[in-house]
Amino acid sequence: MHKHRQQRIDDFIDPGFSASVIEWQKEHGRHVLPWQNTRDAYRIWLSEIMLQQTQVAAVIPYYGRFLARFPDVLSLAAAPAEAVMSHWSGLGYYSRARNLHRCAQRVVAEYGGTFPADPALLAELPGIGRSTAAAIAAFSQGVRAAILDANVKRVLTRAFGIDGYPGAKAVEDALWLRAQALLPHDGIEAYTQGLMDLGATLCTRSKPACGRCPLVARCVAHASDRVALLPMRKPKPAVPHKQSAMLVITDRDQVLLQQRPDNGIWGGLLSLPEVDGQTALNPAHSPDPAQFAQSVARIVAPFGSIGSCEQLPSFSHGFTHFKLQVTPYRVRLERRLTPAGQGGHVWHAQSQLADAALPAPVKKLLLALFEATGTSPQTG
Repeated sequence: MHKHRQQRIDDFIDPGFSASVIEWQKEHGRHVLPWQNTRDAYRIWLSEIMLQQTQVAAVIPYYGRFLARFPDVLSLAAAPAEAVMSHWSGLGYYSRARNLHRCAQRVVAEYGGTFPADPALLAELPGIGRSTAAAIAAFSQGVRAAILDANVKRVLTRAFGIDGYPGAKAVEDALWLRAQALLPHDGIEAYTQGLMDLGATLCTRSKPACGRCPLVARCVAHASDRVALLPMRKPKPAVPHKQSAMLVITDRDQVLLQQRPDNGIWGGLLSLPEVDGQTALNPAHSPDPAQFAQSVARIVAPFGSIGSCEQLPSFSHGFTHFKLQVTPYRVRLERRLTPAGQGGHVWHAQSQLADAALPAPVKKLLLALFEATGTSPQTG
């Protein structure tokens, strides 16, 4: 048996990939965006921050107005925070504007107003992550550095058929390794822009234009009909399961209902009395069935004495953040006490349950139960 070998950068070298991207970008890519055709690191940095989580069309007018008010990093660093936020207003994700201002002040204070060329130094500045730093360095200085934003992750996972959620550390680490290995020795600007353009215009999440993609002949996702499945979405966390035992306490043609507190699930509605805590389990699987029986007796006692107790089929009901598994018990009273004994409880006629303010699953349970018996919920 072969021992598992850790992946190395050499495993992913593929010159044909970058050649296809560069050739396509030069002919079909975007070339006239306001922040293109410049080596000005300030303008490139500003565009990269604005484009984080925001579409190009929305950024263009803001970019122009921002530059008119803050034409260089010195003017931005010296501006009051209120002025910066005012010119950002409407773009959203306002932490970007705060980081932008702080970053400008640090570039002036630590680098004399000139952005460093080293992506590692850029990545240490506020609001600039590893991928954004690489883009700034590539476009402003021609530095051979890998980008890996959401668009690029989508292109790579589809082109190479990479399974797993790209945000998971192991998958992301492997993607970074591949992104570095795919870097061309020449034409880094066209390659970097090409990856961005592919992800933004052709290799989109929904309705990708595979027929016009320069990578379609080599795309693993396209060949295996998995374009719609890649990149894999973030796994949903396991839904917590809670259990409850509800008591359908009946006397002749009436059933006992309890008003729920205003807060919490089913707030303010009428429902069935419940067995609380760890005893709210199927007694067949409970570590202490006797404790469960005692809990039921304690709940029923103020209303009468138990004639019989029968377990009914369980059902589940999904809430936003959890799933509730309910085990109902039919409790027939042998003798009913008068008065009822506890506030918040009411005896309700079975014939009027359809109009009662009950949670939908509880109403469904009661109507089905009494319809199945073919009789009123009487004792005995």
